[in-house]
Amino acid sequence: MADNNAVSLGEGQQQRADVMKRTIKDSVFTNLFQDKKYLLQLYKALHPEDTDTTEDKLTDITIKNVLTDNIYNDLGFIVEDRMVILAEAQSTWTMNIIIRALMYMVQTYHDYFSRTSQNLYKSKKVKIPVPEIYVIYTGDRKTRPAEVSLAQEFFDGKQSCMDVKVKMIYDGEEGDIINQYVMFTKVCNEQMALHGRTQEAILEAIRICKDRNVLKEYLSSKEKEVVDIMMLLYDEEEIMRSYVESERHDEKIEIAKRFLRMKKLSYEEIAAGSELTIEEVEKLADSLRPV
Repeated sequence: MADNNAVSLGEGQQQRADVMKRTIKDSVFTNLFQDKKYLLQLYKALHPEDTDTTEDKLTDITIKNVLTDNIYNDLGFIVEDRMVILAEAQSTWTMNIIIRALMYMVQTYHDYFSRTSQNLYKSKKVKIPVPEIYVIYTGDRKTRPAEVSLAQEFFDGKQSCMDVKVKMIYDGEEGDIINQYVMFTKVCNEQMALHGRTQEAILEAIRICKDRNVLKEYLSSKEKEVVDIMMLLYDEEEIMRSYVESERHDEKIEIAKRFLRMKKLSYEEIAAGSELTIEEVEKLADSLRPV
């Protein structure tokens, strides 16, 4: 018996997966710090003791592959012998960020050795910059730690051959570029709560931030670009929600199919067990009958 409905569902899943694969992720965070003027401010916020570094000493090493199903970091740069990696600003807390940070670091080093033409398989010892990994977390801090460790969180503190330590940044120092970025995200969230995921919310957030001297120069010069970025992010989040909902519905259909093939349950019982409507179960049963 040919199951045409199952074929169409499979094709639908693949199409949605393709949409997700093609979705490009950008953010105000990455856009802001592509400008070396603001990147230098970021570096000085992380290392206020370094008063000598200038824009020309910053080398961008951000991973360019930004497809959602591949490894990427939002920002990476080298200052002399220091390699700074900043993972995506987070609004949802998860210790998995440590694993992601490890993957970012490995991929960044891979790109670095290729870019500097260093061969790991020759006897000459390669030169390697000292890594620093940060995550800017924009959610509610509560009792979040200042640093998280791979060995502590995943190996229960046991001695092992590997550890990764990630420095968490929550608010920055008052008035510095990190503090301004975090304030911008909070104002955006406030306006989104009031106006929904709309252009009105973004424009109002920009207006408020400029009035409060938060990223004022950046927002004044790139207002349209910021609006476009934020609207795209809203669209991507909606695509993701739709994708997840579709996947869940497909799972319910598969459950109902198994029940129907058992031929032991009523349509009402199958509907209750699969969380489909009775009408959906009846239609599915018709599609499974031999022609």
